[in-house]
Amino acid sequence: MMAEFHGRQLQPKKIPISDDYRITGNVLGLGINGKVVECFSKSSNQKFALKVLRDVPKARREVDLHWRASGCRHIVAIKDVYENVYSGQKCLLVVMECMEGGELFNRIQERADSAFTEREAAKVISDIAKAIHYLHSMNIAHRDLKPPKFWVQRNTTNQCDMWSLGVIMYILLCGYPPFYSNHGAAISPGMKKRIRNGQYEFPNPEWSKVSKEAKDLIRGLLKTVPEERLSIEAVMQNKWISDHTFVPATPLFSAKILKEDEDMWLDVQEEMTNALATMRVDYEQCQIKNLEDTDNPILKKRKRRQENEPMDYVDKS
Repeated sequence: MMAEFHGRQLQPKKIPISDDYRITGNVLGLGINGKVVECFSKSSNQKFALKVLRDVPKARREVDLHWRASGCRHIVAIKDVYENVYSGQKCLLVVMECMEGGELFNRIQERADSAFTEREAAKVISDIAKAIHYLHSMNIAHRDLKPPKFWVQRNTTNQCDMWSLGVIMYILLCGYPPFYSNHGAAISPGMKKRIRNGQYEFPNPEWSKVSKEAKDLIRGLLKTVPEERLSIEAVMQNKWISDHTFVPATPLFSAKILKEDEDMWLDVQEEMTNALATMRVDYEQCQIKNLEDTDNPILKKRKRRQENEPMDYVDKS
């Protein structure tokens, strides 16, 4: 049975989507299942995003869960779903609200000359946390939270979501991730101990002005033992989240670093994907490394640059 949303049962339409929408060739984004393209309602001329999924049980479940979650203002809403033959295959065509702002970290990159602040980061994390809280309250775990993608998928545990939130928060506050995974590599007993201890750092100068409250929240989210990790309820009650409007408006390095190192951004996303996939199999294999010992190319690039020129993205006073 398909889910109900605001009293309305989800029943995919059988009529051709072209009866209701005009589909353009403009690609809005790329996902694991293919392109997301632009479309317009023929009745209102309103712009929407169209996602095409092959009609298989897994896709049905994904659409069903997304439909259930569409009641949250922090989750992209589904407008219509069609059962159509598309490119010779039976497909589900999912019409969603169009997020005109683009991807989160791309927006921050575009602000390279205008400092992104800790208060703004707190507002972003607060909004993401509200979406996670809504999903977890419905016994739905996202399981794939990473900078370019927010989607829903059923799971028996939701602790991966909290770890991912910690990684996203870390990147927002400094411009690079706290880890680089070695997916599939042998792990020594010493490295396993470091992983269990959650060894990572908040190096200067990027973290010198970031509040203790923000760092403490990250520590709670990046616990390597899932049972010790903060729950979404605890995050929502955290002062850095609940009182985000009072967080210091401290200028961060994030925008400058994301802009200067944008050539490595795809690598960062791939590494986060690998780490999430690894964590779902065995959290001990997801290596949260001491930044001094890691092979993180972004951090190495930052260190080389620091040797040649002073970093003055934030007020030193």
